Amino acid sequence: FRYTRRFRAERAKNGRGANCAGRGGEDTVLKVPVGTTIVDTDSGDIIGDLVESGQRVLVAAGGDGGLGNTHFKSSTNRSPRKCTHGFKGEFREIRLELKVLADVGLLGMPNAGKSTFIRAVSAAKPKVADYPFTTMVPNLGVVDADSHRSFVMADIPGVIEGASEGAGLGIRFLKHLARTRILLHIVDVQPIDGSDPAYNAKAILGELEKFSPTLSKLPIVLVLNKVDQLADDTRDEWCQHILDEMQWDGPVFKTSGLMSEGTKPVVYYLMDQIEQQRERELEDPDYAAEVKAFREQLEAETREQTIAAKEAYREMRRQQRLAGLLADDDEDDDEDDGEMEVFYVR
Repeated sequence: FRYTRRFRAERAKNGRGANCAGRGGEDTVLKVPVGTTIVDTDSGDIIGDLVESGQRVLVAAGGDGGLGNTHFKSSTNRSPRKCTHGFKGEFREIRLELKVLADVGLLGMPNAGKSTFIRAVSAAKPKVADYPFTTMVPNLGVVDADSHRSFVMADIPGVIEGASEGAGLGIRFLKHLARTRILLHIVDVQPIDGSDPAYNAKAILGELEKFSPTLSKLPIVLVLNKVDQLADDTRDEWCQHILDEMQWDGPVFKTSGLMSEGTKPVVYYLMDQIEQQRERELEDPDYAAEVKAFREQLEAETREQTIAAKEAYREMRRQQRLAGLLADDDEDDDEDDGEMEVFYVR
């Protein structure tokens, strides 16, 4: 859809004599990935949200044929010379938005060990290296807790302080967390740059709040990662210091993604929480309605923020071009909205 942007359904055939109606035109079907939201560009209304395999949505209805002269035939007018024109089909300009569908979303600073963690608990194999922003696209992995018990985990590029103002990779990837049930906040207990892990963790939560106050209300599980780099006699003390500085009173786990140490308890906890949420939605209609309303608010909020971020990016590029900082042939990059290929590994 990046290069072919206009689609037209087949035109129907004209009617003929002997009461022959024209053949209807063939439908044009556009195949999109699960997780695609269809938005009317002019009104901003959501036409459809494709969250299940095989789901279909009518985006633009075709026209209807006119009435031939046989429709006006009567006992006194056996051969009328009257007909009506058909009705034109709908024309719509739409925007396709893709968000990954996952139960758990990984959140954290660059190089906090998110990709290493998802490699340890699933079959996903995202790129891992000893420098920040190794992950440039979201990665999905299926996490097996037990036999017939599994959930999907999403790893997105790291977020840094100031992301809401465009720093680093900005906030364009945070929208992929909008359809998760739980956020797993990975914190590097001993950052390679010597920064304060508690400060980094609070900065991430602050950026999440700026991007979407509703998104920040999702359940968050804290993971103190890379504890294998701490001395055994100071590990607990240092981890407690981080929690005290953050004033954290939620669930917390200590892990080493590289050594696969402490990852299983995290997986079991997440699986239990997800199953409890699913069961409650099935048993309690009021809770299900509340969750649905929350999801709709979250979708609208993240969409608004994402569009605003794209417009701000394009304006920045325009100003840079006017200042002579960009070549004219960089103009095509202004249409790059940051969409990416999503790798789904089972």
